[in-house]
Amino acid sequence: MIEFSVLDDSTRWWNDFERRRRASYTAAGLGAAAAESMLEAARTDAGDWTVAEISDAGARVGYVAVGVTDADTDADGTLTGRIGDLHVDVPHAGRDHERAARDWAEEWCARRGASRVAVRLAEPAGELFDDYRVRGQLRARRVDSPAAPLDGVTARPMTGAEYPGWLASEKAAYVFDIVRAGALSPEEAVLKSDRDFAELVPEGLATPDSAFLVLEAAGEPIGTGWLKHGHLPGVTYGYSLHVHERHRGKGYGRAAMAAGEQTALAAGDDALMFTVWGGNEVAMNLYTSAGYRVVEENRSIDVPRPAS
Repeated sequence: MIEFSVLDDSTRWWNDFERRRRASYTAAGLGAAAAESMLEAARTDAGDWTVAEISDAGARVGYVAVGVTDADTDADGTLTGRIGDLHVDVPHAGRDHERAARDWAEEWCARRGASRVAVRLAEPAGELFDDYRVRGQLRARRVDSPAAPLDGVTARPMTGAEYPGWLASEKAAYVFDIVRAGALSPEEAVLKSDRDFAELVPEGLATPDSAFLVLEAAGEPIGTGWLKHGHLPGVTYGYSLHVHERHRGKGYGRAAMAAGEQTALAAGDDALMFTVWGGNEVAMNLYTSAGYRVVEENRSIDVPRPAS
């Protein structure tokens, strides 16, 4: 019989969780220091989690960690519960323990008022969360040597005259991606876009550790790039590498990524990281073909509240 026991002392679970997460982050291409930074963020999140041991016939087979906080309430009042971890040890995998743990976690969240449950995956979960909607992925690739650029494609710094138009376009694209992923309403997405850009580029083109690029082919602008160096130790974060619509389908997506990798290396970083929003299958396929692995994936599902 599968049972769930909430732990008073979750030290053993945390040590296991930390080991698994560190291994998955380094396998995705992050260096040791960057993996530790990711783990530090996980430690902060885990402070609000309730951890239960999964057992079968009295033997421990894994863990499940869940959480619901007021901070996870959307503007429309939707409260989201979170599955912070769901792991079944290899000898017991594939024997219904995972599904039972998912059901327990969803019910736990629903009983605390959540009408949506989110999960952040850093390990393969098989088909367990296939019916959860993908909200976004964090992708990374180690770039000790960048991909060869497409012949004739160059990258140069953005000018002050080009910046305002670029900023307006980026903010609109960000809103579109958030709404397409189902993460927020259009009105909420606009507010988030305004807040995030004010925080991320407070000094415009002069924002420290940032690179704003214009991609050109045959002297004509074909796209733009926006990168943040040292986002994590040794990691450049690509906020965007965008190819103008009329120039798509010509291999310039790969050229843009190669330009980003070259820029990261020039800044002293050895990995490039991106976020891709759910629903953007074109970008996901491009990242996969270019060797960018999933560092984390966020998914969610709406759940019914239990009867009183």
